[in-house]
Formats: sequence, C-alpha cells, structure tokens
Amino acid sequence: MGADVTTATEGARPLVLPKPDLHHIVVVGGGAGGLELATRLGDKLGRDTWLHKRQAAITLVDRSRTHIWKPLLHEIAAGSMEVDRHEVEYQAHAHWHGVKFRYGEMIGLDRARKLVHLKHTLDEDGREITPDRWIPYDTLVIAVGSVSNDFGVPGVKEHALMLDTPEEAERFNRRLLNACVRANTQSEPIRPEQLHVAIIGAGATGTELSAELHGTARGVVAFGLDKIDPEKDIRITLIEAAPRIVPALPPRISAATTEILTKLNVDVRVDARVTEVTASGVKLANGDFIGSELVVWAAGVKGPDVLAHLDGLEVSHSNQLLVKPTLETTVDPDIFALGDCAYLVPSGETEPIPPRAQAAHQEASHLVKQIKARLRGEPLKPFKYRDFGSLVSLGHYSTVGSLMGFVTGRKMLIEGFAAKLMYRSLYKMHETALHGYGKVTLDTISRILTRRTEPHVKLH
Repeated sequence: MGADVTTATEGARPLVLPKPDLHHIVVVGGGAGGLELATRLGDKLGRDTWLHKRQAAITLVDRSRTHIWKPLLHEIAAGSMEVDRHEVEYQAHAHWHGVKFRYGEMIGLDRARKLVHLKHTLDEDGREITPDRWIPYDTLVIAVGSVSNDFGVPGVKEHALMLDTPEEAERFNRRLLNACVRANTQSEPIRPEQLHVAIIGAGATGTELSAELHGTARGVVAFGLDKIDPEKDIRITLIEAAPRIVPALPPRISAATTEILTKLNVDVRVDARVTEVTASGVKLANGDFIGSELVVWAAGVKGPDVLAHLDGLEVSHSNQLLVKPTLETTVDPDIFALGDCAYLVPSGETEPIPPRAQAAHQEASHLVKQIKARLRGEPLKPFKYRDFGSLVSLGHYSTVGSLMGFVTGRKMLIEGFAAKLMYRSLYKMHETALHGYGKVTLDTISRILTRRTEPHVKLH
C-alpha cells in the first residue's frame, strides 16, 4: 500500500493520487457506518490475499484522528467512560486493513472532475499539519453523520453544549467537574442554579445522559467534596417539547423510562418548548424559567452544513442527502450516502429511515456487497432496512426498550438485565465488525479487569 499513492498538482490543486490502474473508493466520514464500510472494503478489496489480488484502492477521510461509537457520547459526558480505552486510531486501523487514511474535513466537491476538496488542518499553535488538497475518486461514499439542530433558538450556540463529538462530550464533563470543585471550595453558599443540569431534548441521548449523570455526579462528590449535598445541590431537569420523552419510541417505553427517571428525582418536563437559553438558565414558552449554569442541547439532528453545497447534490429539509433505494445520491450514480446524513423513505413508508447506529450498520453491510457488484459491472440492489427495535440505557439503574419478535413480527417490551445485555451487544457488534472476535474478546476482558482497580467516574 505504501508505494501506490503519490501527490501531484493540477493547476493550483494539490492532488492525492492512488495507483492509476485501481478503482479508487473514497469514504468520507469515519463514524459507525463509514468506518465499518471502509474496514470491510479494505479487507475484501484493498489488499492481496491468498484468495485474490487487490481489486481497489480504499481511502478513508475524517476530520478527527480517532473514532468513538457515537451512542457512547453520553457516557463520556457523564464521566463514566474513559475515552482512550474505547477510541480507534484511524491511522493504525486503516494500515492494518488495507486502507489509506487522510486527515481532513470535506469542504467541497467537484463532480465533473470527480474530486473531493479537503480543508487544511492546523495544530493548537496554528501551524499547518496538512495542506488544502483534493482527492480523486471513482466511487465516493459520504458518511459524515449528523450534527445537533438548534432550530434557531436564541442563546443555544452561546450558552449550551452539544454532544456531537467526543471533544464536546469531554468538554461538558470538564465543565461539570470544575463546577463541582468550584462549589466545594467557594466561601459563599452554593447557588440553586450552580450545579443544576438542564438537558434540552429527551430523545435517546438526552434521556440516557440524565440517568447517567444522576449516578456519576454523586460519584464525583463522594471523593471528598464534602460541602456539596448531592440530594439538595445537584439537580437534573430533562426538557422535551413533545407530549412524552423518547417520542420516537413506543408509548410504553416512554412510560417505563419516565417512571425510572422520576424515582431518580430527575425533573421531567414534557410539552415544554424552549424559547431561549441564557447564561443562567432556560426560558420556556409557558413563561417558566429553569435556572441552570450547565445546559446540554440534545433536541434534534440535521445534516452538516457542508452537504448543502456539494456541487448540486440534493438535500432534504433537514439537510440530509437524498438517496435512491440503492443508496446512490439522486443526481450522481458515482456518489453514495449512508448513515445519519442519508435521507431515504422506504417504499410503502411515510417516514425516512431513522438516524440510528443500527441503520448505519445495515447500510454499510449492504454497500459492501453493492460496491463489489459495481466493480463487476452488475446492477445494484435496493437497500431494505429492518428495524430490530430500540433500547435506552439508564446507566446502572436499568435499560428499557422494545425488540422485534422474530416469530410474531411484533415488538415486545424488554427491560432490566436482559435489555442491558442487548444494549451492550450492539456495541460489541460494532467492535467485532472493526476488529474481529479475538481482539474484541481480549479488549473486553482487559477493560473488566482494569475497571475493578480504578474509580468508576472520571475525576479530571
């Protein structure tokens, strides 16, 4: 792999060129779907094996250097998970799986020349790491995920934290830890809003975060922060504009989740529309004001802004790329999209495929087969999404959800240990798709053993 990529220049455009006689597949975005796709393509097509010769050059592009499974971000924000034990380093992972990794953010596209434009990257001192450059492709897969949608609510960008990336989740965790230490060392009494966390949006992320924080915040206080009374000083409010929390899931799951959160003294507000976020709290449409110096916005997602300016590719009202049933973009058969950034309403349905990890996993598996068929000149088959249900993790307190019954074809409620086991198995499936059974087994044992000798909350 090392000798088949060269750098050239076309006018003012630095180009990163693969070996000319190989079909070049570029995957932009190393999230759950993008990384699984690039890994499997690299294993099957990107290197010589005793079964077959290398059939394609595979390139993975991402603006970060490491990967974390996005459903784990609430655990990072709460401080119940160490990032370095779960992150995947793109450079090493790509090397091991017959893939080239390119560090950079996609900022444009030239469909006529079949070039992806990557923005230059800088270090923390402002020095250039990688230059502004272009990468040619024969087949392009866009898997850049989604970002939080603030819906234009005043003050969100200035005073609320999002949980779109590990960096943002870690930033919230640091802010929470600093707030606790500050409250414990200040001479004046703790203000009511000082350690109050307001979570706006009671989808899976917001709901899971509220339960996770209930335990970890008390865990932090237990390590010598004697001035703080967790029952009086630490409060969590979960705010949802819809009539019930986790509105995308069946009502009985919402009811079960609400009951558990209420027992944890989480203040659950439904039918509560936020009109403004300030430095000291959250204003609601009914006139209420919730004092809080720690605000998390988890109220909805949309496609990243760059998708609206990709050389004529069509986007939905939520800025996701419109795709055909084959996952090809509607105006260019050489460009595919998968995961949260793709918008597809299945035949016979009225709603698009939801932005969930299971959808990205299924789409990645589908595209592996279709790209291989494309290289053989065969027609592509349509993608068929299968909803296996949904699970909501409420920290160590419980897990609830619904699973599709394989015999009845109907969803059934599941909670407790069985649900927690199923929830964790989803992550293990993702890890196995990247690393294989052997490495996942050893890593799991290592994490269990290490976890027994360290604090169960992040303290720095």
